[in-house]
Amino acid sequence: MHKPPGTQRPRFYRPRFHWELLVCGLTGHELIGMDAARLRPEDRVFALESDGIRWYRCVRCDSWLPLAPPEKPKYEVPPERDEIDLPLRGRALRDKIVLRIIAVDRAIHFVVLALLAAAIFLFASHKLALRTFYFRVVNAVEGGSGAHTASAHGLLHSFAEIFTLRTQTLYLLGSGAAGYAALEGAEAVGLWFQRRWGEYLTFVANLVFLPYESYELARSITVLKVGAIAVNVAIVVYLLFAKRLFGLRGGAEGEEQARARDVGWEALERTAPPG
Repeated sequence: MHKPPGTQRPRFYRPRFHWELLVCGLTGHELIGMDAARLRPEDRVFALESDGIRWYRCVRCDSWLPLAPPEKPKYEVPPERDEIDLPLRGRALRDKIVLRIIAVDRAIHFVVLALLAAAIFLFASHKLALRTFYFRVVNAVEGGSGAHTASAHGLLHSFAEIFTLRTQTLYLLGSGAAGYAALEGAEAVGLWFQRRWGEYLTFVANLVFLPYESYELARSITVLKVGAIAVNVAIVVYLLFAKRLFGLRGGAEGEEQARARDVGWEALERTAPPG
């Protein structure tokens, strides 16, 4: 029997996260018929009246809220079902939120990589002037000579090493950063709009870079590297099993069937209280 979100205690060590309650807490309940003068029997799935009090059902989280009838109704009756856009709930809502969180992450990567590519291209096109300006500033600060700066160590040495790179090498690095940025941008767009190709693109891209990330982690372990590889592995596992890629667990057809059980008027009829 269907139990609305938040009405049953979670299992010990296995809390259940209700996405419907999260979204309703952030954006408010989705109520239908609040501006109607009267309710019809067929409206009982989302609104009913008893003893002068109207009970409205949130069609997202299944909460029933008691409110007074409208003093100045705009319509005689609530809209027909085919005129109502029902909100997402259940698995469909979970997938939308998770995919958009991943999309925001990819969008941040896109911005950072695009700025990095632009900086590399600008540096490559003005390398000689920047090199002259850099050594002039360092010599003025240290009061030394160019030879002293070239043999320095630490941060100054690292900056000086950048100027030794060939212009062609810099353009290749910039092109690589720009290509990676384009990939991240495409993933962000596909995931934000919940396109199947975006899910496959993200899965393949994460899978391709996992060996490199594992190699970097083997060289030196840091919190940032561990966190990055853990997030990417979680994304791969989620896309593979929850989104049923490559025909797993019924593929796209199985996913649509699972979504249909949670979304639509049939799901609301099935989960509505009897009577």
